[in-house]
Amino acid sequence: MRTAMVAGGAAAVAHHAGRRSAEAQYQEDAQNQQIAELQQQQYAQQQQQYAAPAPAPSGPSQDNIEKLKELGELHAQGILTDEEFAAQKAKLL
Repeated sequence: MRTAMVAGGAAAVAHHAGRRSAEAQYQEDAQNQQIAELQQQQYAQQQQQYAAPAPAPSGPSQDNIEKLKELGELHAQGILTDEEFAAQKAKLL
């Protein structure tokens, strides 16, 4: 009988220790998951910082070309001075 009691007590202690170990493992896994998610977010932020900038426009747009033509006509007619024409041209380009 004594052997049965000792064996039963040992089984209860082992079961409790195993349960505590499983809970500890679960908490550790949850922490590892959180760390992995944070690392992924940091990596994504770094990638955005070092992303290539958008290419610069290759030249004046069609709308700007039309405006330049109009400015040229106004300048040719004497409505715009050389300085006014140069300033407006610089804004468009």
